[in-house]
Amino acid sequence: MTDAQQTADDAAPPTAEPSGPAAVPLLAPREGVPEVTADDAGLAAVVAAFAAGSGPVAVDAERASGYRYGQRAYLVQLRREGAGTVLIDPVACPDLSALGAVLSGTEWVLHAAMQDLPCLRDIGMVPEQLFDTELAGRLAGFARVGLGVMVENVLGYSLEKGHSAVDWSSRPLPEPWLRYAALDVELLVDLRDALEEELAKQGKLEWAHQEFAAIVAAPPPPPRKDPWRRTSGVHKVRRRRQLAVVRELWTTRDHVAQRRDLSPGKVLADAAIVAAAQAVPADVTALAALPGFGHRMGRRQLAQWQAAIDRAKRLPEAQLPQPGQPAAGPPPPRSWADKDPAAAARLAAARAAVTAHAEELRLPQENLLTPDTVRRLCWEPPARPEPELVAESLRALGAREWQIEQTVPLLTQALAAGA
Repeated sequence: MTDAQQTADDAAPPTAEPSGPAAVPLLAPREGVPEVTADDAGLAAVVAAFAAGSGPVAVDAERASGYRYGQRAYLVQLRREGAGTVLIDPVACPDLSALGAVLSGTEWVLHAAMQDLPCLRDIGMVPEQLFDTELAGRLAGFARVGLGVMVENVLGYSLEKGHSAVDWSSRPLPEPWLRYAALDVELLVDLRDALEEELAKQGKLEWAHQEFAAIVAAPPPPPRKDPWRRTSGVHKVRRRRQLAVVRELWTTRDHVAQRRDLSPGKVLADAAIVAAAQAVPADVTALAALPGFGHRMGRRQLAQWQAAIDRAKRLPEAQLPQPGQPAAGPPPPRSWADKDPAAAARLAAARAAVTAHAEELRLPQENLLTPDTVRRLCWEPPARPEPELVAESLRALGAREWQIEQTVPLLTQALAAGA
């Protein structure tokens, strides 16, 4: 156990009784399970309490992935010194911009921030600075960085499990779910403090600050082009007419899912879409015989899906989708040896160098430099394998300064060797 871990242990809150002599203590909320804030008066009180609080604020959000359409938040949890823990219903209180405003300039502590920031942004909460405990764990060299594992390994406490994949859009939310949600922010600041100390000991704290700043500055991702192509199993569909069936069924399913506020997979499974595309059924009777369109599906629903298939059948050849979509950036590395042997040699040398250095630094290769960045650099290298030009290329590809500092020497050498 490091000094940081011991310090965090000494400061940790009381816990419930462990389940056995060798059990890890089970964490219990310090102030009990708070009531859910679900009206304007309650929200105003929360805003005032957090404005008067001090230090970083722990933030988490629960979504209903697999149950509802989209990734909106159905519960927001916060904790701050002097304000305690609060649970907010963002369905009843859909605008939390006032809370976000009083927390401007305050460091937000999240675990896997990229998962929660989009849904928090939708309700008016956007951090100006943050500390991501999952990313910090990766940079510090922890092999497993889930919140429960990190709290147990770093702080010595066990979080309740079992409610992460429940339907958080349910109302009212059961007390055990609320307890689980409150515990997600109970020790987040303690974990942050321990990880900050560990990163400082390893000389990686500035690296973490650069990573966190990049997350804050990142714009929302653009809409995905041709999202229907991500249908699971679509690689089994070869012909353009069949791909048109996938596209029409996917689009129809998306409209239905959005209208009914259901996860698309609950409306029609990807496997059913692929089966229909492969068979291209002539009518509703043939469609009903396919997997995923069985006896439990009503006649009206079958007619809806068959209409989508029929639309694909009527499309002129010029409107049929191409078998593959041109990728933005380099082609798949498996084709490099034939298309550009020199690029393949550069990539092999660069990958080996980055992997070896990441192991030396005790962090995942993708955190030292993303595989996509390495591929793009090797496919379109600078005019000359010189450190200044390699650094300029990496900077243009979005690499942080610490990544550039750590990888420019080895990548310069790799590009020169593959020239």
